[in-house]
Amino acid sequence: MSLSLQMLGTGNAFAKNYFNNNGLLLADDYTLLIDCGITAPLAMHTIGKSFRDVNATLITHIHADHVGGLEELALTLKHIYGKTMTLHLPETLVEPLWNNTLKGGLYQKDAVASLTDIFEVTPMKPGITYKLAPSLTLEIIHTPHIPGKDSYSLLINNEIFYSADMTFQPDLLISLVRERGIRMILHDCQLGGSGVVHTTLEELMSLPEDVRRIIKLMHYSDEQPQFVGLTGEMEFIEQHVIYKL
Repeated sequence: MSLSLQMLGTGNAFAKNYFNNNGLLLADDYTLLIDCGITAPLAMHTIGKSFRDVNATLITHIHADHVGGLEELALTLKHIYGKTMTLHLPETLVEPLWNNTLKGGLYQKDAVASLTDIFEVTPMKPGITYKLAPSLTLEIIHTPHIPGKDSYSLLINNEIFYSADMTFQPDLLISLVRERGIRMILHDCQLGGSGVVHTTLEELMSLPEDVRRIIKLMHYSDEQPQFVGLTGEMEFIEQHVIYKL
C-alpha cells in the first residue's frame, strides 16, 4: 500500500505567494482532491496535471479558497472530457454548496438544477468510515471554524488527521494521538494574531511535545519564511512536494 500527499497549495485565503490550501491524496492508482479552491485549476496546470487525472473530490467546508474552483472543475470535465466528477462532502454541505455557492454559475434551465445534476454526489456522515479505494479510508470529524457554518476535518486511514480550517482544539488533538494512535497531524496554522477562526502557531506550540512532534503545518500566510526554524518540533508542508505518508 502506498499513500502520498501533494499539496496544490499551502497558503491561507489571503496568501499571494502560495496557492490555496488544497491537496492531492495519492493512494496507489487512486487520486483524491481535498478541496478545490479558486487557485486549484491553475495549481493543477502548474504541476502538469488535469482534473481528469482525479478520481474524486472531497470538500471540507464552503469558503472560496476551498470550493472556488469547483465551477471550473465541473465545466472542464463536462465540456472538454465528457465526464462528471465524484464529489464527496458532508451531507450538511450539499444544499448550501449548491444554493449559496455554485447555483449562480452552474444553473441551466431544464438541465442543471441541483448539485446532483453536475456531480456524482456522495454525502458523508461523521463517525462513519468510508472506503474510497482499496488502500484509502476516510472519516469526517465536525470541527469548529466560523460560527454557524459547518466545517469538517478528516481522519485518513484511521492514522492521519488532516484539519480543515479550525479553531484550536487541544483536547481533540491530544485524544487523537494518545487514544486513537494517530501518527501524523496536518494542521492549518495562523502564524500571528489571535485565533478567532483558525489555530495559531502560538496555540500549537502549547501542545505537549508528543503531539507537536507529529504535526506538519499548512494553510499559512506569506510571512511563512520568517517563521522557519521558529516552530519547535513542527515542520512546514511545502506546496507541490510529494510527501510519502
